[in-house]
Amino acid sequence: MGNRMTHKAATLVALAASAGLILTGCAGGSIGGGGGGGDEDGRISLVMMQPPVAGLNPYSDDVAKLSRWSTGETLVRLNDDIEIEPLLASEWTQLDELTWVFTLRDDVTFHDGTALDAAAVKNSIDKAVAASPPPRALNGVEITSVEATGDNEITITTAEPDPLLINRLASPQLSIFAASAYADDGTVSPIGTGTGPFVLTEVEGTTTATLDRYEDYWGDVALAAGIDVSFVPDGAARAASLRAGEADVAESIPVSQVPLLDPEMAHSISMPRTTLIALNTSSGIFTDPALRAAARAAVDPSVLIDTVFEGQADVATGLLGPAIPWTTELRGDIDSATELGDVEGVTITLATYSDRAENPEIAVQIEKQLEEAGFVVEQDVREYASMEEEMLSGGFDAVIYSRGTLLDTGDPLSFLASDFSCDGGFNIARVCDEEVDAIIKKGQQVPSGEERQQATMDAEGAILQLDAAISLAFPSVVQAEAGTWVDIVRDPLERRLITEYTKPAN
Repeated sequence: MGNRMTHKAATLVALAASAGLILTGCAGGSIGGGGGGGDEDGRISLVMMQPPVAGLNPYSDDVAKLSRWSTGETLVRLNDDIEIEPLLASEWTQLDELTWVFTLRDDVTFHDGTALDAAAVKNSIDKAVAASPPPRALNGVEITSVEATGDNEITITTAEPDPLLINRLASPQLSIFAASAYADDGTVSPIGTGTGPFVLTEVEGTTTATLDRYEDYWGDVALAAGIDVSFVPDGAARAASLRAGEADVAESIPVSQVPLLDPEMAHSISMPRTTLIALNTSSGIFTDPALRAAARAAVDPSVLIDTVFEGQADVATGLLGPAIPWTTELRGDIDSATELGDVEGVTITLATYSDRAENPEIAVQIEKQLEEAGFVVEQDVREYASMEEEMLSGGFDAVIYSRGTLLDTGDPLSFLASDFSCDGGFNIARVCDEEVDAIIKKGQQVPSGEERQQATMDAEGAILQLDAAISLAFPSVVQAEAGTWVDIVRDPLERRLITEYTKPAN
């Protein structure tokens, strides 16, 4: 992919290897200070947590990077209100339950110079449908045909009615790339093949990536000359890069590092993620609703916020948090009416996985609270990979886990269906309730909008009435900015970050 590495990127890689030295050197002086790169060449230095794991294949989780760099674009996208807005498609119409027609912008070129037209969009979607495995955003739908019904018009047909098709097309996994991106062996290269305001020009394995301004962008031309990306898995090193003046933006700063930054650098973003306890309703002691109610009554999530999360979370008031704007307004009564059972001497297995650093700490606090109520708690903490099958098959009485609530479609009802319905594929609580299923099924038949939102909150209320889940926290993520650039997006969905409107602070 080439051997060029900017001076700043090389320095950041060195920072990752010597974080301890940097932190020691900073300890005796002022912390935070002015910080920030802000190169005179107008390029943004961005430090990211996770390196590519699949060669930036858009069908993998790597695709979030392409979206956050504003190099890959979709037909439509989700806005701040979790609503669909146009992007490469200027408008769309649903002709019937199975058929959607999209009108494409007529002024878009790919980074390789070819024009975006119906044939190119058809090719890109066809490749995604044929991929093995296909993008997760296509789970639950069968697209039977994608046809170019005009130079700038495509028609998509599904086998069954799918009100979420438009949401699926907003997933970065369905980004549209030039024909040159797709190799005969099935690999997809986003280098020089996207449509966004920045063109990806170079990737150095799992170390760095380089993007330049795309001068022929169909919208407003980017204000920054480019983006220099470094992948730095160590959180202390990412924070140190801000303090050392080598980075303009760093994602996912650990809470332990936040006090070391200038307060103006750290920005807490409420995420569409919930940390919760699933109680096994199909086997073991929590088949008894009275014991589930007693467990829920015994747990006080508030103590976790200042201890485990160090203030970077909110106490969970339900299964869906404030990152989804309409949840608080539509939430009804979720208090359980079940009489509390006698838990004295009742033994439970409380499991969690260590991949998320906070989980074992949460387990310690929850064990203490449950034992104070009379339960006898046996913990089981392992890596996620070694316990997923047991979690999903009902091998534990209670499981502490963290879950993104918008999944790949930006639809929280899909999360509730996956985790709390009879046919749910991630149903750790083993919930199978006729009322819950009926609410979810009815909601899934309507498109995104107020009716689906209300069905989502009705389903949440019905699930919580069962005491099948104990909501603990709505975590936040800390995004650090040196102050050298402004109009950096603080996106709860983690789909946007640097855009054409990101500009120097001065």
